[in-house]
Amino acid sequence: MKLGVVGLPNVGKSTLFNAITKAGAECANYPFCTIEPNVGVVAVPDERLDVLGKMYNTKKITPAIVEFVDIAGLVKGASKGEGLGNKFLANIRETDAIVHVVRCFEDENVTHVDNTVDPLRDIETINLELILADTESVKKRLDRAVNMTKTGEKKYKIEAEFLERLDKHLNQLKPARTLPCTEEEKEYLDSLFLITSKPVIYTANIAEKDMGKNENDIPLAKQVKDYAKNEHSEFMVICAKTEEELSELPDDERKSFLSELGVSESGLDRLVKTSYRLLGLISFLTAGEKEVRAWTIKEGTKAPQAAGKIHTDFEKGFIRAEIVDYEILTELGSFNAAKEKGKVRSEGKDYVIRDGDVVLFRFNV
Repeated sequence: MKLGVVGLPNVGKSTLFNAITKAGAECANYPFCTIEPNVGVVAVPDERLDVLGKMYNTKKITPAIVEFVDIAGLVKGASKGEGLGNKFLANIRETDAIVHVVRCFEDENVTHVDNTVDPLRDIETINLELILADTESVKKRLDRAVNMTKTGEKKYKIEAEFLERLDKHLNQLKPARTLPCTEEEKEYLDSLFLITSKPVIYTANIAEKDMGKNENDIPLAKQVKDYAKNEHSEFMVICAKTEEELSELPDDERKSFLSELGVSESGLDRLVKTSYRLLGLISFLTAGEKEVRAWTIKEGTKAPQAAGKIHTDFEKGFIRAEIVDYEILTELGSFNAAKEKGKVRSEGKDYVIRDGDVVLFRFNV
């Protein structure tokens, strides 16, 4: 999973990126300090792995991972190449989802490209540039489809009609992800790889003094929340500055600090959970003395395809999957104990893997 962290210059993108990846992207009080995208790979927090690691006395624990890409700041005119627009647009196309960081704090020591803090204006500045970039792409495809209708083939007529509807939607300054679609149309829309068809987490970057408050009690954050709800996108609040400070602390001190702030989870934990939900992802687990590991798959993935995530041979030669629920396994203490109690299920090719399934694949190549 690759998430692009985007936003106007000086809204806290790089600070947030530093906090969640500890990658040390340069963070300065001027636009475009992030010129090349910074990439950080982070482990998905999953307490189940540590429990299974102790149970199996394993030599290695391998969590699932999320790749964060800190993308250079965007300004008005980016769709026409202003600022670092061309780099921005190229890098964002490669991500699975967008973490749109929005400034929701006042600080006279941190400049704003438009001199005032206005979350909705900032959101619309970026969304406009992304919509304009998509409009150009759709227009080219539409022209091509219209030309192909001359062949008389029905599929080109259907394609042209959909692209006309999409083009009209974008020209109304609405992102592609909000276009009402049938399942078939949604598949075609996804194949266009438009920037505004990507799912979004609007992330309100709040002041330290607002940590622990309900987002409805933070006026600027509430504006972002309502905007996200109206668009059917995800929303969360985070204090990038505090998260960066937390990232430097040992685990026990971090938990204590979070408790003092009235927060139960770190920003990374919440961001990863929100990202998984947004993209419809789950994790299944494999466990043994050599390694305990989490594997990320799409919700609804069947057993053979899940096996293929481990190795293509597992999918080709799939025989069955022996599965035990994580809760049952930890309660009974071992896979063999679960088997003796009849709690290990033998599932075939049509079984849909569930989050938290501990799986042993049987295959023959």
